[in-house]
Amino acid sequence: MGTTTGAVTALAEPEWRERARGHERRVDALVADHLRRRREGERHPVEDFLFTYYNLKPSQLRRWHPGVGTVLLGEGARARLDERFYTALPDGAVGLDADAFRTARRVVGFVERLLSAVADRPAHLGCFGLHEWAMVYRTDEVRHGQVPLRLGHEGTDRVVESHRIQCSHFDAFRFFTGPARPLNTLRPTREAQVDLDQPGCLHANMDLYKWAYKLTPAVPSELVVDCFELSRDIRVLDMRASPYDLVAWGYEPVRIETAEGKAEYMAAQRGFAERGAVLRRRLLDVCAALRAA
Repeated sequence: MGTTTGAVTALAEPEWRERARGHERRVDALVADHLRRRREGERHPVEDFLFTYYNLKPSQLRRWHPGVGTVLLGEGARARLDERFYTALPDGAVGLDADAFRTARRVVGFVERLLSAVADRPAHLGCFGLHEWAMVYRTDEVRHGQVPLRLGHEGTDRVVESHRIQCSHFDAFRFFTGPARPLNTLRPTREAQVDLDQPGCLHANMDLYKWAYKLTPAVPSELVVDCFELSRDIRVLDMRASPYDLVAWGYEPVRIETAEGKAEYMAAQRGFAERGAVLRRRLLDVCAALRAA
């Protein structure tokens, strides 16, 4: 689709409007249940995370952007000039103002360093999602108060104490309870994130969605939604393997305290690492295009 000249693809108005409509239909299907629950005041222990911890609004996710390296043609494209980071280009085209974007979004360099470092590492599997267990270790306070613990408090504590906890991701480790922190083999910090994140980590792969939307509108919206879908799928595994009993919500547990559960978890984790590697490379391509623009 479109006409490519050098590193730039120009989309005629019928083409980019159809892409935008397709994107909107895709997002509408993905967020419909969440929007219904929000209207009705319902909470969901699995899916709400995608709209609370990750703070991109459904309306923002729905807004289509072509991304760096693609320009829009036609009179309708001029409406984009009212949006931040869009600029008028020669021959009446409208596209990303890469200079303004790089100046305003200093996070680009950090994202590129982080993603590059993770892409160059092997995937370490076998953490078994114990970060969620460590978040409720030896405490009566749980993050999902409306959901019971599958093994109760004592059973949950025994699982933590009988396993080697090896969480490398700071944004998981920071929610560990005080008694659980010394049990972790690593001491993740924000400053060490580039050194510690690795491609087998569920949360590092979920965060591809965060980095994608933080680089919007330089990232094509189709890629942002691909990252959202990966994050959503990983979240399901994360909670199925957690200490919470979510059967009433339609989620069968991955019983990581058993050999069978561990094997099931690792197989899913390996698949997510493979999907994440593809998306990470696509995001790195965006970063490279931003530097070259």
